Amino acid sequence: SRRRAPNTAGESCHVEKPGGPSWKKLAILAVIVAVAGVLYWQYGSQLKLENLAQRESQLRQFQSEHPVLVYGIAFAIYVLVTGLSLPGAAGLTLLYGWFFGLLAAVILVSFASTTGATVAFLLSRYLLRDSVQNKFVERLTSFNEALRREGAFYLFTLRLIPAVPFFVINVVMGLTPILTSTFWWVSQLGMLPGTIVYCYAGSSVPSLMKLSEEGIKAVFTARQVIQITVAFALLGVFPLVVKKLLAMWKPAAMTRDS
Repeated sequence: SRRRAPNTAGESCHVEKPGGPSWKKLAILAVIVAVAGVLYWQYGSQLKLENLAQRESQLRQFQSEHPVLVYGIAFAIYVLVTGLSLPGAAGLTLLYGWFFGLLAAVILVSFASTTGATVAFLLSRYLLRDSVQNKFVERLTSFNEALRREGAFYLFTLRLIPAVPFFVINVVMGLTPILTSTFWWVSQLGMLPGTIVYCYAGSSVPSLMKLSEEGIKAVFTARQVIQITVAFALLGVFPLVVKKLLAMWKPAAMTRDS
């Protein structure tokens, strides 16, 4: 069979212009922003802890009657909130810890948060990456090469530092060449410590009303919150320190051997 020469003229009509995203992507982005805004405006207040606290007994009864459905709804809500980068993920994690208990909440939040983060990552990749890469192609060449080599390492480090918002990491990583599968498992692992801490905090609260009134203070004192934050920050910096020490040790070892 003959090999067909690539139709460069035909292919060029599908290539996105360096000037910016296509109208189709802009339309999709506008729809996503509109949907996120409507959902937050319509249901955001209903998911607030103070409103849920007033329905504490009703929530428990519904859970006992429809346990599988409750898990499915809770999973979908968390994916929607994180996937559309809506505010309230931390509050949801505390709520799930109180509602489902530590172990069940950790499993649910861990997979739901990773799923939502991957949705945000893929949306960023589809809607924004081509435009950004085309516009800054020369400046991003070395950066993209570094991400191909050590993208998992940098992503894991960022996930461990609480000062960096997770939704920012999702969007920025979508602009890079990191594999989706790598983004998934590294995010699952890197977000797990924070998930455990927040779910434990929620599971330790005796009532939802106390959680809604005091927030994280219902479980941890201000000093303990600071200690946990510092611990996560040190945990995030630790891989960078180890990498630096190894880089310094290798040349010294090679010099001794020679």
